[in-house]
Amino acid sequence: MASGAGSCLALVVMILVVRACPAAATSFTVGDKSGWTLGVDYTTWASGNTFKVGDSLVFNYAKGQHTVAEVSAADYLACAAANPLGSDSSGASAMPLKTAGKHYFICTVTGHCAGGMKLEVTVSGSGGSSSSPSSPTPTPRTPTTPYTTPTTPYTTTPTSPACTGTTPGATPVTPVTPGTMPYYYYNGAAGLAPVAWASFAMVSAVIVQLRLL
Repeated sequence: MASGAGSCLALVVMILVVRACPAAATSFTVGDKSGWTLGVDYTTWASGNTFKVGDSLVFNYAKGQHTVAEVSAADYLACAAANPLGSDSSGASAMPLKTAGKHYFICTVTGHCAGGMKLEVTVSGSGGSSSSPSSPTPTPRTPTTPYTTPTTPYTTTPTSPACTGTTPGATPVTPVTPGTMPYYYYNGAAGLAPVAWASFAMVSAVIVQLRLL
């Protein structure tokens, strides 16, 4: 039991050490035994290898006959070396791969890049664990108050006596029930108009004269 527990503990420690230490960098010899020269298919050579940050490329070539320069993507396509990112002509050039992404290399001797001395490699991130970028926290949107059209309060216009058909001070006429005789009621002499009073006086005078006859 003790030996089994000790073996498990040693295995756990080994795993932790391996995970804590990044993978060792690798040095790749470009073109393997063929080296850096004309007549080699470097596209096929690159596709058979996996590159990561920290690795390096070693270009072996005859000094004075070839060179190596790291260039941009545009200069790689144009086989131009006017603005190299780095170059060497020592015959044994080690070019470190410091960043992830694509890296481009050419021979700056006239006609050699067009003749096939060009290399494109894709470099992945380092083997160490990297924290994933945190997602941005969305900013809460402030609720907007819906716009409402102000309404004008409805006001009732006072009714004029002329519109109601009633005389100020007079008793309102009671509605007539269908099938019954209407009953008219006058509120005394105050309810008679001046014309009615004149008519009544004229009729009274005529009656008095008839009696005198």
